[in-house]
Amino acid sequence: MPNRLANETSPYLLQHADNPVDWWPWSPEAFAEARERGVPVLLSVGYSSCHWCHVLAIESFQDELTAAYMNEHFVNIKVDREERPDVDAVYMEAVQAATGQGGWPMTVFLTADAEPFYFGTYFPPEPRHGMPSFMQVLEGVRAAWVGRPEEVAEVAQKIVRDLAGRQLDYGKAGTPGAEELAQALLGLTREYDAVRGGFGGAPKFPPSMVLEFLLRHHARTGSEGALQMAADTCEAMARGGIYDQLGGGFARYSVDREWVVPHFEKMLYDNALLCRVYAHLWRATGSELARRVALETADFMVRELRTAQGGFASALDADSEDPLTGEHVEGAYYAWTPDRLREVLGEDDGVLAAGYFGVTEEGTFEHGASVLQLPQDGPAVDAERIAGIRERLLAARAERPAPGRDDKVVAAWNGLAIAALAECGAYFDRPDLVERATEAADLLVRVHFDAAAGRAPRLARTSKDGHVGANAGVLEDYGDVAEGFLALAAVTGEGVWLEFAGFLLDLVLDRFTAEDGSLYDTAHDAEKLIRRPQDPTDTAAPSGWTAAAGALLSYAAHTGSEAHRTAAERALGVVQALGPRVPRFIGHGLSVAEALLDGPREVAVVGHPEDPARTALHRAALLGTAPGAVVAVGLPQPAEGGEGEFPLLAERTLVHDLPAAYVCRHFVCARPTTDPVELAEQLGAVRP
Repeated sequence: MPNRLANETSPYLLQHADNPVDWWPWSPEAFAEARERGVPVLLSVGYSSCHWCHVLAIESFQDELTAAYMNEHFVNIKVDREERPDVDAVYMEAVQAATGQGGWPMTVFLTADAEPFYFGTYFPPEPRHGMPSFMQVLEGVRAAWVGRPEEVAEVAQKIVRDLAGRQLDYGKAGTPGAEELAQALLGLTREYDAVRGGFGGAPKFPPSMVLEFLLRHHARTGSEGALQMAADTCEAMARGGIYDQLGGGFARYSVDREWVVPHFEKMLYDNALLCRVYAHLWRATGSELARRVALETADFMVRELRTAQGGFASALDADSEDPLTGEHVEGAYYAWTPDRLREVLGEDDGVLAAGYFGVTEEGTFEHGASVLQLPQDGPAVDAERIAGIRERLLAARAERPAPGRDDKVVAAWNGLAIAALAECGAYFDRPDLVERATEAADLLVRVHFDAAAGRAPRLARTSKDGHVGANAGVLEDYGDVAEGFLALAAVTGEGVWLEFAGFLLDLVLDRFTAEDGSLYDTAHDAEKLIRRPQDPTDTAAPSGWTAAAGALLSYAAHTGSEAHRTAAERALGVVQALGPRVPRFIGHGLSVAEALLDGPREVAVVGHPEDPARTALHRAALLGTAPGAVVAVGLPQPAEGGEGEFPLLAERTLVHDLPAAYVCRHFVCARPTTDPVELAEQLGAVRP
């Protein structure tokens, strides 16, 4: 008999709908059931493309004896962390505070008041590597609950008190200045891996937000060291196994320091962020590698993650069926051996491909297989021949069983994808990418906006198959979608996207902002958890706090709104506090701070759409490297039908009957220009 997950829309929850475990979704009814039965709650949090989540499910949740014990002694709640990042954040903070580490799957035992008292992540079916078995954990928790109830209650209450005492107090800090950003750069330099690129050791994650900060810092200050760290890291990742050398797109992270062996799941947020970083690297340097990777990653997102409704799915799984063994294993879709290369390509091209992609007899992965790379010392070969080899290998790989796809559309991550695709389309003359960005934005407006009568629209977190999910948007949804809309407005010249961004950011001011200017991850009227989550640090994607600050700053530059500018500045107090201390974990905030220090610059381009001179000025404006510069393009004003879409265009006219660009910064405007070269100089552009 299916459990209570059968009617959910989350692909992750649906994966567990046929478990013998009597799962509940997160709901008041589940906690009421625990209270009535007098049993604890077992909360299991994961996500669809999580390898060890699948392993735990197969080993324990599909085991009849384990499930029977869980059903008898617990109320079991399953949560998709991508649908409920608020629930995930609150209990992950407790897990990390108690154990010093965290991750998924996350296993937490709660009282009927949702207070946690015991934590863990993955537990094996038998004791190993110093870990108890899952059944031992269940029996231990059950024994404590029955035999020492006062101790359990005391522990739970102490944890909740400790979490409440961890409130942030950064709202009164001042805005970050040049000194704090220089200190942040110095801190990053100390942690930089000068041999392999990136920061820290294994596992090594793509430092997307930090790379954006480095590019902006170079643009503002001319720091060659910042640019070098960004460029070298991007090249190392693009040559490594973390990058799909056949189909484009990045895996979640590398298990080693050298970027060789990835954890194979492909997430929308990683690819959207990295697509934009590589596009911005090309904009700064003209690097052909950066251009290729940006476009291949954009094409990967459109080809493999785009849904029938025009949005973008959350992820591709790490695991798939190995066509030779029939086993469901990690990386089977992507790994190669020399023999398999020769089978597909023939002897000569097979040998060439093995040398070119670093495929060895010993293997770089498991069971003698290798993940494709581009070694620095690979053979010099004809580009056309390699292109043909790639095409044939990609076609052969397409015959393998494909990894599963989580079709859930997450608002925040689609916002990131909209920004990346819009800019790539503009930079590289790919109007199809701008169209895909616009279609995703349309989906968010049609499906995710809740426009009840009498109030501004609100944003839903997820949808699937065109049907909106039940969960409310969190701060990162508002910040990232607003950022995507602002980027789309700059590229398309359609002021409606600026208007939609304004709707979202007004809600940030109204529903997410504390009296001291700090930002909460959930709205004032959201479901009350044991703690209201509030985290300014980046995870795999920008924190909601700094994403919202960046969008507020851009919107203020577009409109002149003092309220939005002040809110952005107050929110950035956290960057002054944390930037010099932990720069790796607040990279997006540092990027926004660079924009604040630079202005950001406000660019208005006017002319008739069919005039190639306006097109040239608009392109020069978009290619400007001035951090966070905002761009408005439209008809000269006053002009019929053109009033009001972009406040920056007000009273902007042609110059000597020619399209013109106006650049302002810190309440001071430069001389209007009709020359794209002069405009590029005003915006610090390096023209590729």
